Amino acid sequence: MADQNHELRKAGLKVTLPRVKILHILENATGQHHLSAEDVYKTLLDSGEDVGLATVYRVLTQFESAGLVTRHNFDGGHAVFELTQEEHHDHMVCLDSGEIVEFFDETIERRQQEIAEEHGYELVDHALVLYVRPKGSKATRQELSHKK
Repeated sequence: MADQNHELRKAGLKVTLPRVKILHILENATGQHHLSAEDVYKTLLDSGEDVGLATVYRVLTQFESAGLVTRHNFDGGHAVFELTQEEHHDHMVCLDSGEIVEFFDETIERRQQEIAEEHGYELVDHALVLYVRPKGSKATRQELSHKK
């Protein structure tokens, strides 16, 4: 609890019970680093906490403004949140399962830098998301028509 209190204060946020509990959930998300507001809310409910969904959304937005979390809006609609990390990484999103895989590839990073320079720009930031599916699975008719 003391670690969460310190992180909140360091980010300039007042320490409140909902903030501490939500930060704790994000820090201890095993196997899934990207949680939606609904995921956080369900975890709170499952542990008997009385925190409303509107509060969860508000706290996550405050965390994002304070730089504690990063919001991703991958295709498929809803936003997911992950704790802000010092090391850059990119994402793969499985279209079949919704699984999100983090990865880092030095060749891709270098090539992006080179492409920006070739066009007379300096790369300031980027976000790379690869939408994937397991080999051998079939694309849906909607996805095929979307590509035309």
